[in-house]
Amino acid sequence: MKLWYQSVTRNGRFLAYNAVLRKVIDRAKDTDTVVEIHGIERQGGTGDQYRYFAFLQSVEILENVHRAIEEGFDAFLIGNIGNPGLQEAREIAEFPVLGLGETSINVMRTMGESFGLITINEKYRPRLLDVVRDSDAERRLTGMYPMDFPRIFDLEEACREETNRTEMIRRFQAAGTAASADGAEVLLAAGGVVMALLADSGIDQAEDGTPVLNGIAALVKQSEAAVRLARQMNGPYTSKRLSHAAPPEDDIDGYREAYGARVYPTVKPRRD
Repeated sequence: MKLWYQSVTRNGRFLAYNAVLRKVIDRAKDTDTVVEIHGIERQGGTGDQYRYFAFLQSVEILENVHRAIEEGFDAFLIGNIGNPGLQEAREIAEFPVLGLGETSINVMRTMGESFGLITINEKYRPRLLDVVRDSDAERRLTGMYPMDFPRIFDLEEACREETNRTEMIRRFQAAGTAASADGAEVLLAAGGVVMALLADSGIDQAEDGTPVLNGIAALVKQSEAAVRLARQMNGPYTSKRLSHAAPPEDDIDGYREAYGARVYPTVKPRRD
């Protein structure tokens, strides 16, 4: 099994995080699963809490879905809590496409009746609320609890130095205590870098024992399960009815003239 893990951090900018992420994924995956981690190369990869930046990065993510199809990957994993490009990617691909935010929320439903999101900073709140709404999980959310890292680059330092990592964990535990007090039965660090650091540090529960989901591990394991299920199915794993429908065969040549020859690679033009 071959999985494409799309990190939304810029190549060369978060080297310490990428090393931690590799360790967390390798511990989570099955021994015969190959997970390739790809970052953002052309534009962005540093500020996904801003909608404008997330939009700019989504273009490269979707182009990488094309690459994953062409190179024979079995699934595409979007390793970002905001699920950038998720619905668009499912419109392109027939194999499983999973997003970190959506998958984490779906798994938390099986762990408890309510959950709290520990955010990196307040700016993430609007985007995360969109993720919760898209997952139809608003009634289960006790709230969002910021750790107050206004500079996303500070998290890379937490990957490099033990003192900074200890401070990050302290802030997470403080926010987790507040979430538990509000009735959260499961906690999620709502950011891939924090998820990876907590998992690498062996933090799988808050100080009061409330479970802390390792969303990265959940994403990998759910993707492996989806691939196995897809292999049992006749036809595509991703529904091509309505929401994720691609253009019809009769129209695809016209769209490719307008948008380029690579769009919707799984659609074959009708030949009369």
